[in-house]
Amino acid sequence: MRTFLTALVCAAALGVIAAPAVAAPAAVRPLPLHADPDKRSGGRIVDSRGREVLLRGVNVNALADYWKGTRFPTVFPLARRDPARMAAIGWNAVRLLVSWSRVEPEPGRYDGAYLGEVAATVRMLARQGIYTIVDLHQDAWGPSLAAPAGESCRPQELPALGWDGAPAWATLDGGRPRCYPQGTRELSPAVRAAWTAFFTNAEGPGGVGIQTRYLRMLRRVARRFARSAAVAGFDLMNEPNAIGATEQQALSDFYGRALAQVRAGERAGKGRRHLVLFEPSVLWSAVGSGPPPDFKRDRDVVYAPHIYSGGFTNGPIARSAFAVAREEARGFGGAPVLTGEWGTDPGRAGDPEDRYFLRHQAFQDSFRFGATLWTWRESCGDPHKVGELRAGRVPRVWGAFQVNCANNRVTRVRRALVSQLTRGYVRAAPGRLTRTRYSLRGTLTAEGRARRRHGRLVAFLPLGRPTFSGVSDQYLPANCLSVRMCLSIRTSGLRDVHLVRGPGQSRYVVAAPAGGRWTLKVGTRR
Repeated sequence: MRTFLTALVCAAALGVIAAPAVAAPAAVRPLPLHADPDKRSGGRIVDSRGREVLLRGVNVNALADYWKGTRFPTVFPLARRDPARMAAIGWNAVRLLVSWSRVEPEPGRYDGAYLGEVAATVRMLARQGIYTIVDLHQDAWGPSLAAPAGESCRPQELPALGWDGAPAWATLDGGRPRCYPQGTRELSPAVRAAWTAFFTNAEGPGGVGIQTRYLRMLRRVARRFARSAAVAGFDLMNEPNAIGATEQQALSDFYGRALAQVRAGERAGKGRRHLVLFEPSVLWSAVGSGPPPDFKRDRDVVYAPHIYSGGFTNGPIARSAFAVAREEARGFGGAPVLTGEWGTDPGRAGDPEDRYFLRHQAFQDSFRFGATLWTWRESCGDPHKVGELRAGRVPRVWGAFQVNCANNRVTRVRRALVSQLTRGYVRAAPGRLTRTRYSLRGTLTAEGRARRRHGRLVAFLPLGRPTFSGVSDQYLPANCLSVRMCLSIRTSGLRDVHLVRGPGQSRYVVAAPAGGRWTLKVGTRR
């Protein structure tokens, strides 16, 4: 069966509108997710209506507990309108950074108020149809490992900055030097000692092993969110510092224990199983390969390497980076893949010859990977920027917003970047999604196979470009600059095809499967 639908979408002349942050339509509200591993074709993330879900979005560090090394705050809060702004870009996922140092500020004492902040953020995002990945984040172990004043370092080394992650009471560094080779924070002797203590479960306060404390913390977090459908899952640990074969095996053993504790927490909270994301070593982001050994796991795990290839060097992004991630996922039963971080200097979006952001997203579509960009809004007081400030350089923050690092004020939206990130894609595909593509001319094509009992297809179509003075401005694609434009939708194997209004000028294409193979092609025309 083939259908053809032409919808006339009226738009006023170019200008800014301040649309209210209204709740998302029922078609995009978060539903419980699970994993469907597949060694041959690649694993999928599937919702409770039998639809393959592509999680696309951004990292938010508003609740992270960073070491403070400047007069500026280390993070910006998540603004009330931010979830609507994200939804206008088309995103349906946020990887929300959560810090062990705030969850458990003292041994065995969990901060309910902090977990309440996390829960409130989850609810705020869910109202805009956005899932939350609760990311237990760390960088170079924790915020307490900054070098004290007067730290004596060897030539070619620098006094260490502090970062984020573990509380000071869980930091067993043995008094080792807090110095590091420039550009390699993980090689500070104090950081290495703290990780050794973690992997060997060295005894900490109260005679309890440091890793045991972390596992108990994971269980508490999982219990708190056990009943939440808006929580897509839990990322067990950001970029763990497992260096060498011994620590890789120790990381694998930790993952088996951590997964068991998450499941125990979900049972204790009388909830359901969520996705559990696990990452390779921090080295993966630099070299682009190297999974830990397999571990005892269930089906609902997601392999989550950070595909930064070319991002730090201003080089190209290649298809091979995604092929490596998929191949490594086969070693975990064909788990689905979600790259929890990706990105590069946002200025590259303004270079017409540099298509890093466009190509990365095209590969995400080709491999049908989930992905969350680094990052939404970055403060000049973030530890990632402190080294540049101390060296007398003006940092360039990443994210969707330009920030003046003389006073840490947000000055504008990076329109070129946001424009490249705002693209059509299939949020939820009935049955199995076999192919999807979004062209530079704004045409979305997709195909798959489904049964009639599967839930409805939902595809995001950006007919407007987001702005952050409101939610969107009334911008029409270059080939349709007129008061009226036509949106053509061609389908086969789908029925009851219709449009649902999205944030700003966007629309959701919604359709029910007729059974069997289905296709979708959506584009604009005069």
